[in-house]
Amino acid sequence: MKKKLLLCVILLLTALPLICQAHTTLSKGGKPKARIVNLTETPHTEIAADILGRFLGESLGGSIPVTGAAALKKGDIVLTDCEVPGVGEDGFLIEVKDGKVFISGREKGVVYGVCDFLEKELGMDYWGNFEYDLPLHADLTLPCKSRLENPTFRYRQASHWCLRNGNAAATSDNGVNKIRSADTLYRWWYRLEEPHELFVDNLWVHTCKHLLPVEKYGETHPEYYAWYGGERHPGSASQWCLSNPEVFEIVCATLDSLFNANPGLGMISISQNDGSDTFCRCPECQRIIEEEGSPSGPIMRFINAVAERFPDKQISTLAYLFSVKPPKVTVPRDNVSIMLCDIDCRRQTALTENPSGQEFMECLEGWSRLTQNIFLWDYGINFDNYLSPFPNFGTIKDNMVIFRDHGVKMHFSQINSSLGGDFAELRPYIVSKLMWNASADLDSLENHFCKGYYGAAAPYVLHYIHELEGASIGTDQELFIYDSPVTFKNTTLRPALMKRYNVLFDQAEAAVADDPVRLKRVQRSRLSLQYSALEIARTDPDHDAVTVSKDLDLFESRVKEFGIETLNERTNKPLDYCALYRKRYLNNDSDNLSFRRPVIFIIPPKEKYMTIARTALTDGLYGGAGYVESWVGWEGTDADFVIDLGEEKSVSSVSVDFLRQIGAWVMEPLGMKVLLSSDGENYTLFNEESFPETRDGTIGFKTVTLGGSLSGRFVRIQVEGLKICPEWHYGVGNPCWFFIDEVSVR
Repeated sequence: MKKKLLLCVILLLTALPLICQAHTTLSKGGKPKARIVNLTETPHTEIAADILGRFLGESLGGSIPVTGAAALKKGDIVLTDCEVPGVGEDGFLIEVKDGKVFISGREKGVVYGVCDFLEKELGMDYWGNFEYDLPLHADLTLPCKSRLENPTFRYRQASHWCLRNGNAAATSDNGVNKIRSADTLYRWWYRLEEPHELFVDNLWVHTCKHLLPVEKYGETHPEYYAWYGGERHPGSASQWCLSNPEVFEIVCATLDSLFNANPGLGMISISQNDGSDTFCRCPECQRIIEEEGSPSGPIMRFINAVAERFPDKQISTLAYLFSVKPPKVTVPRDNVSIMLCDIDCRRQTALTENPSGQEFMECLEGWSRLTQNIFLWDYGINFDNYLSPFPNFGTIKDNMVIFRDHGVKMHFSQINSSLGGDFAELRPYIVSKLMWNASADLDSLENHFCKGYYGAAAPYVLHYIHELEGASIGTDQELFIYDSPVTFKNTTLRPALMKRYNVLFDQAEAAVADDPVRLKRVQRSRLSLQYSALEIARTDPDHDAVTVSKDLDLFESRVKEFGIETLNERTNKPLDYCALYRKRYLNNDSDNLSFRRPVIFIIPPKEKYMTIARTALTDGLYGGAGYVESWVGWEGTDADFVIDLGEEKSVSSVSVDFLRQIGAWVMEPLGMKVLLSSDGENYTLFNEESFPETRDGTIGFKTVTLGGSLSGRFVRIQVEGLKICPEWHYGVGNPCWFFIDEVSVR
């Protein structure tokens, strides 16, 4: 009763109009006058007090006492975890009045209010892992003021390496992460949330494989899994047959157990496994698809039935790839959340301004007519090359406003800001600020961050950002989340612009040459430009090997110095890349008998690769980690082609280079056979080899060399493709690819 009365008094006080009678002094003459009063003593006010006490004490130059409920006095900063009129989920109210500071909000809101107070009243900025600026205040007096803030999106999620570090270092108290070291502050400062805080058992995306495991049901009940191509496809990444009533009952029983085991959480995802075109087309599922006009139809009917079984729970599902288009008939129940993904959209302009985005906008508009429970999953980096320049800051802002205006309530910005990635600190700063307030001014955000983070180098870094974005808009070349810097070597990364960009970074480094902290920040941000230059250089047959080798040495030394651990979504390591570069791209291939010799196709590659196929296989240049350049692809078939050496040659070895990128359905083939002929009609086997299966998820290369001793003019290479994605792959039952680049005959 006493606590309820106290909260009522607090609510009354915070609801009254602000009548200021005195300024609030927190420090004077180098002596702190502040005291933190944790009035409600909840887990979140404890976190707020931890954060405030640490950084306020650092700024004012002395320890700040913390007390529980007490008689208030001047200089107090009062923290309350309670309902406040006008303050919504995660929002807060800050009032400076009567010689005191009041920071109020419900649960996380009070923590966010403290971070806002430190930022706006003390001038603190938190840039990244252990990277923050906090001015010292020998004298600090605050005028009367009142600030109430509510976020644009009630749930805000982003990916960043600091979050992983922070969670590992955090301790738990009552299920809430407490602040015990600086790096755990990142999530609170950026006001970000994580799936495990919301979803039962952290089941928030691609959960079908967990809820109906193929290891348990696949062999005995293949009918539980998707039917297409004339058969059922039970596999570790298979979709369900959603019209099967037994599947429904098994899943509901599993959910009941999960909800009972996690009484503090009420949301779970029943969402398709990753992969496209793997949905069920059995007669009943196909009938529903035709009625609904989309493969999302069977999903929504299934999800609605589950939501009806659990009316007090929130059931989430994906609208992703094949299910992104909304159904015509079925309306999601009120306790159903749609996680809508714009993965196929290009990023050079806002979603409303390019064809792929406009197609997605039709889906967003359709879903927003059906429900207000939309969880928008946006993508904002090059997943194949985290270190590749990705000029999309302007579109992040534009798209955030679009999401807000279409009723989106929850938002995940997957920007995968890995250490050393393209503006890995600036990008989450921009994203988090806009998720909190989509109306925030982008230029102001960029300027503030760059001035604070890069210091005297800021004008040059900002100039680079704006020149790169201007070049992207001017060329209107598609900016895709799975791409290579090589794609842009004649547009945004063409030689004249690369020269200009490097001049700007030279000026940036010179401006902070006497500031070692900011110099390292500039050098770390320059890695994306250096990486792009190396990628482009390997595609130039006339590159200067000495210069490229020096550039590679510098890049290698920097990634070592900064501890950069990954290049891409598949966790390839930069140091491995450097070693491979020397072996693969700087190696002299002058004894190659097939160099620039013509290729005759018997089983040709996919049509879109035919143009490049005429030269790429024998041009002496080895392809990189992305299949978007140099590689020649076959889908769902074998390969058979002949290289004409021009005259009879004695052959001792034939090497063929293959790409492995399992995440993009690019698999290693089953085997290869080489035959030789003198007349182009009668062939003799040179050698053959079968390849072992690999499930290695990293992007890599397989160079197969077959040895022998035979003479001939025509070298025939036959490759047996896997053709269909296996049951363990998320493209199960669909055609898969293999890619070849260079063929060397010696």
